[in-house]
Amino acid sequence: MIQTNSLQTWKGFHWAFFINIQGLIICLQRFEKYVIEEDIPKAKIELETATQLMLASGASMQLAGSFSRQEYENTIRQTMTYPNVRSENFSGLMSWEHASSIQLWKKLKPIFENLPSPLKPHHEKFVAAYFSLLNAHKEVCKKFGGDESGSIRFGSTKAVDTLEKFGHARAKLINQDPPK
Repeated sequence: MIQTNSLQTWKGFHWAFFINIQGLIICLQRFEKYVIEEDIPKAKIELETATQLMLASGASMQLAGSFSRQEYENTIRQTMTYPNVRSENFSGLMSWEHASSIQLWKKLKPIFENLPSPLKPHHEKFVAAYFSLLNAHKEVCKKFGGDESGSIRFGSTKAVDTLEKFGHARAKLINQDPPK
């Protein structure tokens, strides 16, 4: 039986998370193309696939945190602080994938607001998948004390509160009325 330590788990599932987000970006770029071309069947496939990739990203996030809080505090957190990383306020917000996905969601906002009717049920599933991912991220953060203290980047605000704030701001890009 192969055993992995907490750092291997953390890194491995974050890599899986980023791979899924990269696939999501590709699907949404193709989705945009097909909506513009009015090829609704192909747009539907891309949106459905993007939804599955969003769900897989949430699962990767959950699995990334599948060890104890003590292991996180003793092993993981220090790997994300200076001098182990070049930044004193390290965050996933700094990733190419995050920047690209937010930029793409901003570009897609008018499309999401004016979807052809046949795509609306698939968009609802996509939005639900986003909130599933957000909730998975918040649960991992909470497990490791993010409901008690700040993140590495935003030390003065509870990390879970920061995720909630960012989550609802991003939801506005893909859905006019995010759930409260």
